[in-house]
Amino acid sequence: MARIVMKFGGTSMAGLERIRAAAERVKREAEAGNEVAVVVSAMAGETDRLVNFCREAAPLHDSSEYDVVVSSGEQVTAGLLAIVLQSMGLQARSWLGWQMPLHTSPTHAAARIRGMATERVVESMQAGVIATIPGFQGLAETGRVTTLGRGGSDTSAVAVAAALKADRCDIYTDVDGVYTTDPRIVPRARKLEKITFEEMLELASVGAKVLQTRSVELAMKEKVKLRVLSSFRDAPGTDIVSEEEIGHLMEDQLITGIAYSRDEAEVTLTRVADKPGAVAAIFKPLAKHEVNVDMIIQNIADAEGRTDVTFTIARSEIPRVMEMLAAAREEIGYENLSYDDKVSKLSVVGVGMKSHTGVASTMFSALGERGINIASISTSEIKISVLIAEEYIELAVRVLHSAYGLDSPDVDETA
Repeated sequence: MARIVMKFGGTSMAGLERIRAAAERVKREAEAGNEVAVVVSAMAGETDRLVNFCREAAPLHDSSEYDVVVSSGEQVTAGLLAIVLQSMGLQARSWLGWQMPLHTSPTHAAARIRGMATERVVESMQAGVIATIPGFQGLAETGRVTTLGRGGSDTSAVAVAAALKADRCDIYTDVDGVYTTDPRIVPRARKLEKITFEEMLELASVGAKVLQTRSVELAMKEKVKLRVLSSFRDAPGTDIVSEEEIGHLMEDQLITGIAYSRDEAEVTLTRVADKPGAVAAIFKPLAKHEVNVDMIIQNIADAEGRTDVTFTIARSEIPRVMEMLAAAREEIGYENLSYDDKVSKLSVVGVGMKSHTGVASTMFSALGERGINIASISTSEIKISVLIAEEYIELAVRVLHSAYGLDSPDVDETA
């Protein structure tokens, strides 16, 4: 017997027929003798609908009341799943975020998980009752309902698995695992049997949509075994494991996956004074307003002691970033401020980079041979990211997928 946390995303909960299909998977685990807790997202599109209600009610709405509204989507699916499971002859009970409770920080719409009281839930599961838990929501020390930010249900599932000391956490989605890249762009993409936490974290952070970044961070920290599976067909999934569990595959496989993000913009400030504190003046207001900055490039200063500074942000952040930097122009001392929102980020990821050379050379040569210019570069121990013109992103993904030998030989693209 094992203790399992199963998580179903919005597409898996999109209507009663899909909820019934998810319930059949839950039933299968319960009848195998396992203790089961299920974390659910709201129905696909429901959270957006609730967010829009808040915006229409008042553009500057109370964030604590916003959380009350948007957290209701998961409450509905948790209750419906419990009802469906009961109709199948199983014992099931829903546990809302405030009932367990799942403790969070008091930051509404972006709360962080602090812990979870497990005694009553565990006692119920040991008695054979399936727990259905709404993801995305928790309880602050103020006694108010909080939400974890978009995509927070994955994080809820990992937190629940960690608190319950579950044997594993199965994430059910509309894909049947983690692929070497987006199969919609590269039909020869291969599904991975295993991937390390580090690799999954890097892929999630640079555009892969399979798992939310915070959930992978938490799973790696708490050593929660993750598995990504399809809600819609029975097929082996992808296990997300430690480097030790990958073993010899680290030596055999140079690159694990290729990710991309279209939601990029490049901001450039020209002729900034090359002196201590000048660059800090650029990024201080961005940090204050929690704007995430990725690639940063500073040119060599010219004869007049001036330099250009370029960095990337999410495309949606352009209006407020331009406003912030314009307001700080006198303090920063730049000459011109501009942005380019026709760029995309392309990343290659693999723990094999730690012990192999030539990864960057292969990337730059393959892109250069197809006439794809690189605007910016950033690296980590297991990742290389480049910024290129948006129009070339799909071509670049296909080129690199082949260049690193990731194409599956079993797919006939002409079929």
